[in-house]
Amino acid sequence: HGHDPLALDEAADARTPSPALRAVARRLGRQLMRAARATWPGPELAALAEARPRGAHQPVVLGLTARSAGLGPEDAAHCVAYETVGGPATAVVRLLSLDPFEATAVLARLAPELDGVAAQAAAAAHGTIDALPAASAPLLDITAEMHAARPVRLFAS
Repeated sequence: HGHDPLALDEAADARTPSPALRAVARRLGRQLMRAARATWPGPELAALAEARPRGAHQPVVLGLTARSAGLGPEDAAHCVAYETVGGPATAVVRLLSLDPFEATAVLARLAPELDGVAAQAAAAAHGTIDALPAASAPLLDITAEMHAARPVRLFAS
């Protein structure tokens, strides 16, 4: 919603205590930045890429990508909400051989909740950076560090 991407990136760092999760977020952000700049080239994406050559946090890049594509905060929030549940749904089909139609049905049943989450996220985007949600999940931080130390991993994040 027009916030400074560098300030948002710093806020994401402060809200991500796990070094492993910060590294993954930046790697995924760097990968998304490549695709975004090829698809929607523009000065804002170029400036962020130059300021953060090792990558900005993926959510920051996604928000700026949405803005570069002409989308608003609500659209960006829906993209993130879908990505958040779509990735795991794909993973359970591949890793556990679950029925892809059943996985898709679960996603369809989650649609009203995803709409609610997207609405909350879009509303938060209209506030200040300091007022952005900063929920924590200490167990996820701990398991992320354990996962990063494993010699064999299934996923980067």
